[in-house]
Amino acid sequence: QVQLVESGGGLVQPGGSLRLSCAVFGLRVDSYAIGWFRQAPGKQREGVSCINSSANDTYYSESVEGRFTISRDIAKNTVYLQMNSLNPEDPAVYYCAADKRLARLFRSLHSVQPPPRAEYWGQGTQVTVSG
Repeated sequence: QVQLVESGGGLVQPGGSLRLSCAVFGLRVDSYAIGWFRQAPGKQREGVSCINSSANDTYYSESVEGRFTISRDIAKNTVYLQMNSLNPEDPAVYYCAADKRLARLFRSLHSVQPPPRAEYWGQGTQVTVSG
C-alpha cells in the first residue's frame, strides 16, 4: 500500500522559513517523480515544484522560483520542500504527490488547467503566514 505523509507545516511570519517533509511508503522515491502542490481556500490546486526520479532535474513554478528548494533523501525515502521568504501569497494546504510520469507533475507548474493529476497523493499539511 502506497502512502505519502506530509509534515512540517505551521504558522510562520512573513519572510520566515519552513521545511516540509513528504515521507513515502510503498514505493521508492528514486523510481518516481515527486511533486509538491498547494491549494488555498477558494483557489484551484496548483503545482509548486517537482523532482524527477534520478533527482538530476528540479522544477519550480514562477511564484516560488528562487525561494523554494526541493530535495530528497533516498535513505529516508523522503522528499523535502525548503520554503524561504514566505509571503502572504504562500498560505495553503501543501500536498506531495508521486507519479511515474514527470510530465504529469511538470505541466501543473505552469497552469492550473487541467487540474493536477498524479498516481498517489498525500493528505496535506497546512502552511499559514501571518504576523
